[in-house]
Amino acid sequence: MNITNIVLFVHVIGAIGYCLGIGMWLFVLVGLRRAQRVEQVRALIHLNDLSGPFGAGSAVVLLGAGLYLALTAWSLLTSWILVALISLFLMVPTSAALIAPRRRALVDQMAREAPEGTISLALVQRIHDPVLLIVVQTVAALLLGLVFLMTTKPNLVGSLIVMVVALLLGLASSLLVSRMRRTPEPGMVDQRVRDKEPIG
Repeated sequence: MNITNIVLFVHVIGAIGYCLGIGMWLFVLVGLRRAQRVEQVRALIHLNDLSGPFGAGSAVVLLGAGLYLALTAWSLLTSWILVALISLFLMVPTSAALIAPRRRALVDQMAREAPEGTISLALVQRIHDPVLLIVVQTVAALLLGLVFLMTTKPNLVGSLIVMVVALLLGLASSLLVSRMRRTPEPGMVDQRVRDKEPIG
């Protein structure tokens, strides 16, 4: 066993961890969009608080180990490695920059809510921010594209096609889901609140 094999193992673990982190984000988003009470939202955000650092750390491990392997065991000029590294270096910080402020706004709005009860329209709008779903779902599709590059090692044209197709599939699927679950109108939220109020 040599250092390259160990770093390759670490690289794979980082990829698995990052996929799990993105998968957890998708799970949390689905749960948030189904939540009807503040307690449910708070529990899901707490779950994201626990899983978020794990996903971020895995992304760093994935990038660091991948760059080491590209410089030592392979070559930065290898087509699929070049496309994969550029994709990662663009994807990780861009997704973090798009998600972080929206998550912070969601947490801030949740802090202004009552300790328990039906969620407000303002919190519903934060939860249904379409950018959150688009970014997370697109990153998940891009990760599948990266796994395809790692296993099949296509040439430059093939690698670019794989990542473009993954990007388009991620965007298209997230837009489709967003349209299926539109943000409730104010009247709908008010009606939902009235329906939950006790009679008498």
